Amino acid sequence: MGSSSHLKRLAMPRSWPLPRKTTIWVTRPSPGAHSLERCMPLNLIVRDVLGRAQTSREVRFIVQNELVKVDGRICKDTRRGVGLMDVLSLGDEHFRCMLDVNGRLRYAQIPSDEAAWKIARIEGKSTLKGGKTQLNLHDGRNLIVDDSNQYNTGDSLKIALPEQTIMEHIKFTEGVRCYLVGGTHVGEVAAMKERIVKRSSMPNEVSFEDFGTTEVNVFAVGDSNMPITEVLSLIHISEPTRRRGIS
Repeated sequence: MGSSSHLKRLAMPRSWPLPRKTTIWVTRPSPGAHSLERCMPLNLIVRDVLGRAQTSREVRFIVQNELVKVDGRICKDTRRGVGLMDVLSLGDEHFRCMLDVNGRLRYAQIPSDEAAWKIARIEGKSTLKGGKTQLNLHDGRNLIVDDSNQYNTGDSLKIALPEQTIMEHIKFTEGVRCYLVGGTHVGEVAAMKERIVKRSSMPNEVSFEDFGTTEVNVFAVGDSNMPITEVLSLIHISEPTRRRGIS
């Protein structure tokens, strides 16, 4: 599988919108909050996906001059993984990481006012000393709240960037608008009809008007303005002019 910083291009995740038979190696994201399938390294995004650079050296120059921000904070790691729902800022341009209808990671351009927030799903809760509750979010961050009964696993939070304050609480309940991040209907937005809780080892399910899926594939987004994912599948990924050596 290569070194700790690289992996074989043929073995890269299917969610990466890159050609497989150009070079042997491709950059592996640094260990972080997102899984390998749900993020791409900053180096590949800037150079191969967005086309803002032609070589890794140019990407390093951009990063070292503090022109790159992830979720509102300056990023200096070219291998930093930018994953689902993350906001990537390159100078005055802003992009939100989404999944298209083919399950590929896309970086949809958004206006500056939308770059000031992101949506994160609550993956779990834990009780801290003093009775406070810690919310564990899908992007690796943890938030401490006072009311443990107000937030449930599966709910989503609209968070201000980079302050990380809660702007809105989106409850994972019937009627809420959901974004599908897995399964046959990945990349689509639909209103939840029913949540089916299984009292067994089987995963919980969520049913919609015309289909159903497991709960892990559902991301509550509420009425927040999100990029139109149906259009993302038509984005053309431009090929870089140089593909020699190690990525």
